[in-house]
Amino acid sequence: MMIRHLALMFLLAGGPAFAGVEEAVEDHVLPRMANFAVQAGDLADAAADDCTADALRPPFQDLFDAWLGVSHLRFGPLEEGGRALSIGFWPDTRGMVGDTVARLIAEEDPVLEDPDAFAEVSIAGRGLFALERLLFEPELADYDDGDYECRLVQAIAEDLAMTSDALLSEWRTDQAPALLSAGDPGNTLYLSAREPAQVLYTALTTGLGFTAEQRLGRPLGTFERPRPERAEARRSGRPLRNVALSLEALRELARALADGPIPETEQAFAAALEQAATLDPVFAGVSDPSGRLKVEILQQRIERIQVAVTEEIGVPLGISQGFNAADGD
Repeated sequence: MMIRHLALMFLLAGGPAFAGVEEAVEDHVLPRMANFAVQAGDLADAAADDCTADALRPPFQDLFDAWLGVSHLRFGPLEEGGRALSIGFWPDTRGMVGDTVARLIAEEDPVLEDPDAFAEVSIAGRGLFALERLLFEPELADYDDGDYECRLVQAIAEDLAMTSDALLSEWRTDQAPALLSAGDPGNTLYLSAREPAQVLYTALTTGLGFTAEQRLGRPLGTFERPRPERAEARRSGRPLRNVALSLEALRELARALADGPIPETEQAFAAALEQAATLDPVFAGVSDPSGRLKVEILQQRIERIQVAVTEEIGVPLGISQGFNAADGD
């Protein structure tokens, strides 16, 4: 009853109840989308100059860092046309990335010669995880300038740059204005002032859930059968880095959305990041009982963040988690 009463009060209060939407859009979403576009452009430029794996690993890491800053925003432009999966197809439960990359190379598929045609290639053959295979798998990464693998790397990098530019443009011209004018006449995307807060809050909570259940849960496997090889971006040494960067981005979003002080949420994020700092970079320790316990503790601390976020952000704003595209992963 209390939660429903609070929700009604804030809905009746109108716009000020959702003041955090402007902060989230202006201080979190747009700067991070811009950074993602910059890093993707830098990678494409670097690949055009020198496509070798040694040359592209640093800009690849920078782009993946930027992706962790926006990957939780799975609504609007990132949701359209399966863009999120075309950038980061993970978890890949059937090994489709490896199979698709291998097929493209074996057939020397000429589709990569046309950027528009390449944009129609299976999402398993595009994006960060296909690129990771080419740059970090020893049997694939030893290619030379002019080889098919080189041209495939360039095509993937260019595709990522085109996608990131489209995302940023659509956020700036369509999505951000729609979020900030929710409920106004003519706004067909967000019909009420409540909806933007709802969709951003859902991005926050599902982002936390994805990190706990997938980024940590998949390598944990079961006690009898831990699966460190299932960790996200293990070939490039990123599993722990991805968790930490995701938590930092989600903390920023939580701060923007908050309608007041959030001491429990701040403490919970700090505790989770402190625990993350004790883990090995690729979660190899899940095969050892003591190492596994450290990862399970981090999972529990992320669950505490979720509880704190609900109490300190969701309840005061009168909103709750809704459906998100990542729920089906």
